[in-house]
Amino acid sequence: MKLMLATLRRDAVLAARNPGEWLNPLAFFLMVIVLFPLAVAPEPDFLSRISGGVVWVAALLATLLSLDMLYRADVEDGSLELWHASGEPLYALALVKALFHWCISGLPLTLLSPLLAVMLHLPDSAYLALFLSLALGTPVLSLLGGVGAALTAGIGGGSLLLALLILPLYVPVLIFATGAVYQASLGLPYTGELAMLGAMLSLAVALTPWASSAALKLNGLR
Repeated sequence: MKLMLATLRRDAVLAARNPGEWLNPLAFFLMVIVLFPLAVAPEPDFLSRISGGVVWVAALLATLLSLDMLYRADVEDGSLELWHASGEPLYALALVKALFHWCISGLPLTLLSPLLAVMLHLPDSAYLALFLSLALGTPVLSLLGGVGAALTAGIGGGSLLLALLILPLYVPVLIFATGAVYQASLGLPYTGELAMLGAMLSLAVALTPWASSAALKLNGLR
């Protein structure tokens, strides 16, 4: 536990020293939301029908932008080898990394999205669904992204490969999350979609850290 907390503190210090690495994805997310109404018909009725999907696609792409840095510093300074030498399971490292990634990417997006959705004329009945879908879905994006980041750790120019590996895994999350927002906008029940997102989150917490651990070992960590 002490090593996990120390890793969180170290990552927080590195993020504070290099704010661009986590601010750039957030700025990208904001720009997409702000510019989208200018690129299509700015009619409230049209925007209200697609606003949930726009927010979620922007959040997904912003999450992808920050995944490449997940293990980069650990590979460069040898922290991965030191963690493994300490006897602590790599499962714990992967879980900590995914949690930290969500705190600096998924959580800010979740908190900002309902406010930005006002610009896209999201129906009032869908704000709670949007917030809950992001609260359940963005951790899944970070956990799944951690597997891809572990597979491409130490590979020069691995961002494109990471995107190709992870994007297909993000599709079910996107489908159920946008489905929940759409159902809510029509005044229909959306608890089924949220339940599926909750199930995905439970499975991701249980399985993806093990997959990330195996990926790090395949990547040459012994």
